[in-house]
Amino acid sequence: MSLNKTFLIALLFLPMLQYGQTQDSIVLNFEEYLQMVKTFHPVVRQARLKADLGDAELLKARGGFDPKIEANYDRKDFKDTRYFDLFNAAFKIPTWYGVELKAKFEQNEGFYLNPQNNVPDDGLFAAGISVPIGQGLFINERMAALKQAKAYQQQSLADQQLAVNKVLYDASVAYFDWISAYRELKLYNNFIENAQFRYDGILSSFEVGDKPAIDTLEADIQIQDRKLSLEQARLKFFKASQQLGTYLWAENNTPLVTRERVYPEDALFENSTIPAEFLSDTEIPTHPKIRSLEYKVEILEFDRRLKANKLLPKLDLEYNFLSGDPDILRSFVNENYKVGVNFSIPLFLRKERGDLQKSKIKLQDAELELYSEQLNLQNKIRALKEQFLSYQEQVLMINQLVENYEIMLNAEERKLQLGESSVFLVNTREKSLISARLKQISVQEKLWNTRAELTQVLAILD
Repeated sequence: MSLNKTFLIALLFLPMLQYGQTQDSIVLNFEEYLQMVKTFHPVVRQARLKADLGDAELLKARGGFDPKIEANYDRKDFKDTRYFDLFNAAFKIPTWYGVELKAKFEQNEGFYLNPQNNVPDDGLFAAGISVPIGQGLFINERMAALKQAKAYQQQSLADQQLAVNKVLYDASVAYFDWISAYRELKLYNNFIENAQFRYDGILSSFEVGDKPAIDTLEADIQIQDRKLSLEQARLKFFKASQQLGTYLWAENNTPLVTRERVYPEDALFENSTIPAEFLSDTEIPTHPKIRSLEYKVEILEFDRRLKANKLLPKLDLEYNFLSGDPDILRSFVNENYKVGVNFSIPLFLRKERGDLQKSKIKLQDAELELYSEQLNLQNKIRALKEQFLSYQEQVLMINQLVENYEIMLNAEERKLQLGESSVFLVNTREKSLISARLKQISVQEKLWNTRAELTQVLAILD
């Protein structure tokens, strides 16, 4: 939509603007309307935050692999004696499979220094590796967090599409209700003009003695009836306009309020051709709802694997080369090293087994939800496609019916002019035509709503 068009529409909707009355009107067509909803509606903008949240979660998970610098300084002076002065610094690099690369520097001195803390005068340098042999080797918290964050990021994109589609569907239904109310308003406007024209003719005939007084009364009753229907249609159009306004926003979260002389496009979807995407075989796995549930299953599967890994014993091995001079690589020889082994395992593993059981239940629940949603979508799409085709046939039938009623009414009016019919018969024909046109409007709206619902289910509305 062009900027000029957007600005003009904003002028007609903004509640705080005052402008002179004009006789001009503007048509807010369906595509422009949806574009405004997609651009400015708060829920749509809120949906975009889902993707940003997924990106933030992925950034957080990648932080588990960030290199770390650690330093510790501890000193004790008592009664003019330096008991100890301890300084330790380390640089750690986490890797994918639980392996951690380390570089350390240690410098200690003091009168009561623990013998194991004795280091060369220039300090002690170390470089080594820590490897989990049991728990944490093939999957650990940071690996699971990163994989889950990647899946969550994709799930957020799918959820964003679902949220946007839902808003666009609701906005489409509001527009279709608006255009239907507008058509009813035009319908009663036209027929009240016909009733007034017929009344004037009958009144003239009565004044010259060609028509009885009862015919003028009946014609006047029809005018009053049309006025009542017109007022009801006007109220319906006003309410539909207000409902439409809930989906119209401008920049800076400014709501727009519908004004007079803003009307819908009257030729919406006049082409009865069936969109190819509606009737083609839809790939259910590509549907954002299915993709969202698949990513949910993937996230829970990583959690299950992590919980299962917790059943393994902890067995961490550490090996460090030692040297008093880091510049001399040959000083890192086998006789200067430090090794360590850390082993632990709970005796009953009740907490770990309970966590694993919970994760399995959650995973199974998500898988069942996925299978159920796949079947529901398939059946819903199939039903909506059949409904869409049915309403298309109904539109063709009601159009033919309206055309026939118009022929009948025109013929009855000609017979009335020739004195071969009555006001009662003309009014009866007209009522039948009005009823048929109302059905026409209703069926057309049902076709539009089905079309919108189908596009939502097929996730092609955005």
